[in-house]
Amino acid sequence: MDEVNLPPSSRKILGLLEDGGALTHKELVRLSNLAPRTVRYALKRLKDNDMIVEKFNFRDARQILYEYKDSQMVSTP
Repeated sequence: MDEVNLPPSSRKILGLLEDGGALTHKELVRLSNLAPRTVRYALKRLKDNDMIVEKFNFRDARQILYEYKDSQMVSTP
């Protein structure tokens, strides 16, 4: 699925992850000004379409980091 077929909330979250690197759910809610439930739905859609990855947060194990999938490939040597 390409970016055009995503709902506006998913496109907004994807844009934040492209620009901001790895972010938590709480950071995405704050930066997007979307409701937490809307952000969860957007993340689910992006994850289902294999556009983002979930990473373990070493600073706070209670939170998951979300990252745009292509940015992970760029940083790999």
